[in-house]
Amino acid sequence: MLRPLRILFAAALLLTCVAGAAHAAERVTLTNGFDLICDHRVDDGGKVRLYLDASSHNYMEVDVAEIASVQQVTLPAPPAKKPGADAARVQQPEKLTDAELHPMLAKAGATYDIDTDLLASVIRAESDGHSHAVSRAGAQGLMQLMPATASEMGVANSFAPGENIDGGTAYLNALLMKYHDNLPLALAAYNAGPAAVDRWHGIPPYRETRAYVARVIHEYNRRYALRRREELRFAGQVAALAQQPAR
Repeated sequence: MLRPLRILFAAALLLTCVAGAAHAAERVTLTNGFDLICDHRVDDGGKVRLYLDASSHNYMEVDVAEIASVQQVTLPAPPAKKPGADAARVQQPEKLTDAELHPMLAKAGATYDIDTDLLASVIRAESDGHSHAVSRAGAQGLMQLMPATASEMGVANSFAPGENIDGGTAYLNALLMKYHDNLPLALAAYNAGPAAVDRWHGIPPYRETRAYVARVIHEYNRRYALRRREELRFAGQVAALAQQPAR
């Protein structure tokens, strides 16, 4: 669940590593608590591009002031792959946009009858859309599933966006059912665990958990209000067109 997040890339996930040899990389720690393992950096004025592999296409851009420290690291070589094993694999970007997330959120939301804006708000608080995010406690992926929770929800690969979203939505749905659709309690349990909520008979008095619940609900309200404005604007346009005299 949401804790100071660390974006870590295991050697097996770095598809561009040179087979059979160790790979030099950099661990970049950001001021927001994120870590990023990158191949190299390029300064561009007040911005820095952090390249996730040796190519010039897969990168994340941050402000210079957002970088807290940089540490040289050596990644082990990835295991040998079977010929053609990745032929049909399409590499996912590490940080997904709202447009990229929407089809997966819509699918999971329809399956479990949960508003996609709520799911998007949880992802924003948990990983900020980083599909390879890993917390210090070991929670993984977009919706920060602990390995045991992922296994319980049938998620084989927490770094696969669709699987992670489906598993995280299933878990959130189970918590909503447990707490009779009390969203603050379900979110508190998602962050701190159901045992903590049950122990305190409500939202635990943990600063992190209380901030998390408030942050998700605030983001959800913001997204919902924006959606409603767009729906009303569209309805107004349709009504105006209907009132125009036929030509």
